[in-house]
Amino acid sequence: MRRTYAEATMPSPSFTGISPGAASTAHESLPAAARRQAGSLARALTTPSYPATPLLAGASRPWRRKVPYAVAMILTAILVPVTAQLLTNDYGVSGGLATLLGLAQATPLLLAVTRPLQAWWIVFLADVTTALVVLGTSDLQHRVWPWQPPAIIGYLFLLLALALREPRRTLVAVWLVTGGSGLALGMAFQTKSDGSNVLLFVLSGVVLLVGGALRERGDVQRRLAEQETISEAERAHRTLLEERARIARELHDVVAHHMSVITVQADSAPYRIGGLPPEAEQEFGTIAATARESLAEMRRLLGVLRSEETRGERTPQPGLRQVPQLVEATVRAGIPTELSLGDEVADLGALPQAVDLSAYRIVQEALANVVRHAPGAATRVAVSAAEDGSGLTLLIVNGPPAEGPATPLETSGTGHGLVGMVERVRLVGGSLDTGPLPDGGFRVAARLPLVDLEEKGS
Repeated sequence: MRRTYAEATMPSPSFTGISPGAASTAHESLPAAARRQAGSLARALTTPSYPATPLLAGASRPWRRKVPYAVAMILTAILVPVTAQLLTNDYGVSGGLATLLGLAQATPLLLAVTRPLQAWWIVFLADVTTALVVLGTSDLQHRVWPWQPPAIIGYLFLLLALALREPRRTLVAVWLVTGGSGLALGMAFQTKSDGSNVLLFVLSGVVLLVGGALRERGDVQRRLAEQETISEAERAHRTLLEERARIARELHDVVAHHMSVITVQADSAPYRIGGLPPEAEQEFGTIAATARESLAEMRRLLGVLRSEETRGERTPQPGLRQVPQLVEATVRAGIPTELSLGDEVADLGALPQAVDLSAYRIVQEALANVVRHAPGAATRVAVSAAEDGSGLTLLIVNGPPAEGPATPLETSGTGHGLVGMVERVRLVGGSLDTGPLPDGGFRVAARLPLVDLEEKGS
């Protein structure tokens, strides 16, 4: 098929950013738009919400979840006999038919707890049928028509259940059908009613509006709670990643020191060891070049891990030797702190730098937590080593907080409390035990191995 030049050069809806649906309704005529909206409302009346969750099913207390069932049973028990008696005495309907109409108008309230839209269809048809049945009543002009008082009461409770469950479009459709049916009955039979159709139309609009507002408010609160839960989980995950990145930046200095030692030893080997063959000198040169290249790659890695706000640290990394100074700073901050260093710790000699740094940071985080959460609490710090030199044990115990406030401990390098301790212990393959004490204090116990796990296995 040939296309004209104008058709060929006309931009498509997808190219212009306009969806096909919007393009098809942009120039829609008023009657077509009315038909489309009417069809949408009709589909809403025949499409109940899924799943059929009972009203107040999300309530925290069990008795609240049973309230809709109790209200439905009480209304049914009251409205069925009242409706049957009213239709029999005031409208002259036979007892059997009056009871049947009363059951059709009231018993669907039990179904409304889980399926209010289906219950509405039954009640609506029963109310219309009742209005048609009482048309033959003598002196109808002085009676309530087309909706009787028991029917209005049951209908309003049904609309409340409907508003708490169905979307806004369905509520609008139900309200329009309610008003339209009353208007159609009044115009078709030309009876002098007392305006119960207008009363029901107004009251149903109010009930649907209030119920729909309550449902939407509950939906918004539920979504906010879900978002807060997601945000809290994301915040915890971000804290963990930040702590790991901070630990990696600190370990950069440890690894860089070892790589620098390797580079210096490899470069100076031909001068320190005489009579090396050319192949050995070349091998040492290759080792030194590889070590220098590794150092350069580690500097690039550190640049990736360092955030925009983080500046390069030029001070040496602390260790167990700086723990006494840390305890003194804690005492100056108003925390009575005792330090116990076992004699076996001094006999250990030089510790692995990763373990030495992790031990200091764990003590630092524990003391910072005491200042934040238990100001003025008496604290004891104990550092000991295993007899065989295989591990280092840290114990920080504080009592309940004192009455008077304490000055916060300002130290550089503090991380994220228990999260940082867990990550540092995991880094060196140790174990951590934390928890509250019966008297209101807190205990932190960490064990850091001094022998690598691979060496243990060998």
